[in-house]
Amino acid sequence: MAVPYGGHEGCRADAVRAREDARAAQQPFPKIGELSTRLITQAKQTVERSWLGEVSAVVLQQSLRDAETAYRNFFASLKGTRKGPKIGPPRYKSRKDARQSIRFTANARWHLTDSGRLNLPKIGAVKVKWSRTLPATPTSVTVIKDAAGRFFASFVIDTDPAADAARMPGGDQMVGIDLGLTHFAVLSDGTKIDSPRFLRRAEKKLKKAQRELSRKQKGSKNREKARLKVARAHAQVTDARREFHHQLSTPS
Repeated sequence: MAVPYGGHEGCRADAVRAREDARAAQQPFPKIGELSTRLITQAKQTVERSWLGEVSAVVLQQSLRDAETAYRNFFASLKGTRKGPKIGPPRYKSRKDARQSIRFTANARWHLTDSGRLNLPKIGAVKVKWSRTLPATPTSVTVIKDAAGRFFASFVIDTDPAADAARMPGGDQMVGIDLGLTHFAVLSDGTKIDSPRFLRRAEKKLKKAQRELSRKQKGSKNREKARLKVARAHAQVTDARREFHHQLSTPS
């Protein structure tokens, strides 16, 4: 999936750069049609951007629309016509951010196969480990690659609020929770919940990986390997903590 990721985020960065160059030159912002011709159609003909032809055209167009929406929201925020807190202009992605994402809308012609795989344009059928069954037909999917090199699929679906409320467990009891140091939590009814040992082991593994990373030379291949090791250790701690919280808060 390396090529589609680079195409999607690279195209969006190019759109932001084109807008910022126009602003610096005190020129009108280029329209999305002009950006599409320059950054996609013409760019595919160059040696440096020839790999754009290996990416779904719908995804590339979507990245330009996302940048357009971000600028529209920014200007609306400046004028005060947009509700909510003030937002800043679109920014370039930080070099330190190893996460990547790509969004496939309905126009991208992606679909779920009968065998439960996720079929993506220019990629093919991808095996999925489902965390739960989708309650409705999804309208779009965002594929995310985290810093640890893992891939996740996030779906957008339309649901019935009444049906969602019916799935929630009912309850008429209340309990106070005191988070402590010797115990993870102490409930008002006297129940004591110990801190999980597996979480402490994961945290120790993370600290060890961080110490090894600090000894590696910046820019070296060994440092990149150590960075990935730290990212995976971070993911293990996060997953362990989330699973513990989920089991603790979900009635059996």
